[in-house]
Amino acid sequence: MPDGLESESRKLLGRLRDTMANQAAGQERLDQITHLTADSMGTEVCSIYLFRDDETLELCATQGLNPESVHQTRMKLGEGLVGRVARTGKVINAADAPSARGFRYMPETGEEIYSSFLGVPIQRLGEKLGVLVVQSKEAREFSADEIYALEVVAMVLAEMTELGAFVGEGAALRARHTQPVLIRGVTAQEGTAEGHIWLHEPRVVVTNLVADDPDTERTRLTEAVEHLRISVDQLLAGASGDSEQVQVLEAYRMFANSKGWLRRMEENIDRGLSAEAAVEKEQSDVRARMLQATDAYLRERLQDLDDLSNRLLRILTGQGHETGAELPENPILVARNIGPGELLEYGRQLRGIILEEGSVGSHAAIVARALAIPLVINAKRIQNEALNGDHVMVDGDQGVVHLRPDDTVVSAFRDKMAMQAKAQERYASIRDKAAVTLCGKTIRLDMNAGLMADLPSLESSGAEGVGLFRTELQFLVRSQMPKRTELAALYARVLDAAKGKRVVFRTLDIGSDKVLPYMAAEDEPNPALGWRAIRVGLDKPGVMRMQLQALLRAANGRPLSIMFPFIAQYEEYTAARAEVDKAVAREQKLGHALPEKLEIGAMLETPSLAFACNKFYEEVEFLSIGGNDLKQFFFAADRENERVRRRYDTLNVSFLSFLEGIIDRCNATNTRLSFCGEDAGRPVEALCLAAIGLQSLSMRPASVGPVKHLLRRCNLDDVRQVINDARDAGEQTVRPAVLEYLRGIG
Repeated sequence: MPDGLESESRKLLGRLRDTMANQAAGQERLDQITHLTADSMGTEVCSIYLFRDDETLELCATQGLNPESVHQTRMKLGEGLVGRVARTGKVINAADAPSARGFRYMPETGEEIYSSFLGVPIQRLGEKLGVLVVQSKEAREFSADEIYALEVVAMVLAEMTELGAFVGEGAALRARHTQPVLIRGVTAQEGTAEGHIWLHEPRVVVTNLVADDPDTERTRLTEAVEHLRISVDQLLAGASGDSEQVQVLEAYRMFANSKGWLRRMEENIDRGLSAEAAVEKEQSDVRARMLQATDAYLRERLQDLDDLSNRLLRILTGQGHETGAELPENPILVARNIGPGELLEYGRQLRGIILEEGSVGSHAAIVARALAIPLVINAKRIQNEALNGDHVMVDGDQGVVHLRPDDTVVSAFRDKMAMQAKAQERYASIRDKAAVTLCGKTIRLDMNAGLMADLPSLESSGAEGVGLFRTELQFLVRSQMPKRTELAALYARVLDAAKGKRVVFRTLDIGSDKVLPYMAAEDEPNPALGWRAIRVGLDKPGVMRMQLQALLRAANGRPLSIMFPFIAQYEEYTAARAEVDKAVAREQKLGHALPEKLEIGAMLETPSLAFACNKFYEEVEFLSIGGNDLKQFFFAADRENERVRRRYDTLNVSFLSFLEGIIDRCNATNTRLSFCGEDAGRPVEALCLAAIGLQSLSMRPASVGPVKHLLRRCNLDDVRQVINDARDAGEQTVRPAVLEYLRGIG
């Protein structure tokens, strides 16, 4: 770059730094920035448009346009050239703006005399804040160096906004991170919680944007990049050879060793930016390019780039959780995403979890359910909006987050939590009573578990046993395959804690959205219908045999119940059962104690198994309907897809009729049947499942009380009649009719 351009760029940044340093009010600072930018770029006009809400831009400062239009001129996202820049996040450089596509004339501004237009987005790591514009009477396109200069000003504006530089009397912006924010996400674990934000990866705030000594900044950047490369290499050295983690770290190393990446950051430094600002500008630029890419692989690599850039920024700034930093009171964890091992390290000290990404079947969701911690996923912008220590209320029932809530929301939310606490007291009074309905039918209520930490809930919840113990969690939270002795010891502790109550161990259920960190991920177009659960077990029998041996040794003569997941046809069950017989024969040969009673069952999660041959129903000792998967396959509605998953009701008459067919087949062969899944823990759904003939339900521990309370107040014969009447009337779902019945009984 020519020295003249370098010095002009640094001169502009130096003037911006002086503006940041003065004690002027927010509006005055904005006015000063428009004046110096127009002067430095030789244009008659410089204007700053900022978002007032998600859809509206407002002219907040200008040099050259009618000053009376400031705070009066507003436009919608996508409206006019300014709105187009804001919507697309792309630069618009027009020599003849009035003839450009989408131009909109704003008569109150007096801009009709200006021909050329250059607009750049004001954004910080994907968060759109506004648009910076320069205009001139001369019809010309702006050069690449001029575009760069304006982009740097826009970056400084974004950082100053983050630091609250425009707050004050007459300011154009309200203070960031001080206003109440409502964020709608997706429920992944029900429950409510109030507490304070704990950012898993605190946002890095760049305070020194401008630097006078490029050589010093280049040295700082080079040393930080070398530190980053060494840390990535160390992570790779400690990773197992064929894991998905290695693929991610290889991508990290590719970025960290990219000469182009380093060169572009050095060029930013040459133009006057500090090392931190150079990293962040490059991160924002690459982010904008990759978000426009149609290649799915490139878009996925954006997460790798963000992680790597944030690591580099933390090295340069020294920001992050200091050693010994303590969690706030009642911590609510906020992260983009998080692995099961990291989440377990936090454990039950968390009151709630909020993730920007994630899925209802993700590792984090599995652990959150096991720990009974409310979890909201797909909470967009939460990392940008939240600061450590912020007051927050998490409504896992509705999938809503109230960040820095006002007094009205706090009062209403606390009333809801108080009502839930009062209900829990009522449920505690019937904890030791059976779920006997008014018509005299007894429904068995079991709980789901996956960690040793769940087992105390067996007594406190009033559950009669563990209807599903998820064994995959012990595999998911490790960096390598657990040993047989470790698993046997764990399963033995589970049986000990159950104190003679029945525990149903489901064998390893991996694949789909549950990929082991030390197992190569399969590239499948539809993992939910792919190589998962029992299919993996039968294709890799060594893992299944090891787990079966561990279960048999853990029982040590006690009764043992084993259940195979995702059985789709009779042959899969017989093959899995044969592995059990081999394991039993081997243990007997070794002289180990065999279970006093061994039950082998299967999960019915595919419609195909409902129509299996009679021989299957005669041979299998028990069945558990996996409601979550079965419903998505029955309705052809991906339960990870928010657009469709809520369109299909469990109480749809066709689904209930399908379940009745399964119940009839089990009754005919005297096969024990239970229902396991989220719907089993929802009182109205549980009531209807019991009414159509299911005598055993398995749910999260916190749901046992509410379900038992409702069952004890109802006559299942009456509910069955309500269901039949709604079906005969041609209703699509029985829910309205059942709710009307419940209102009638008070």
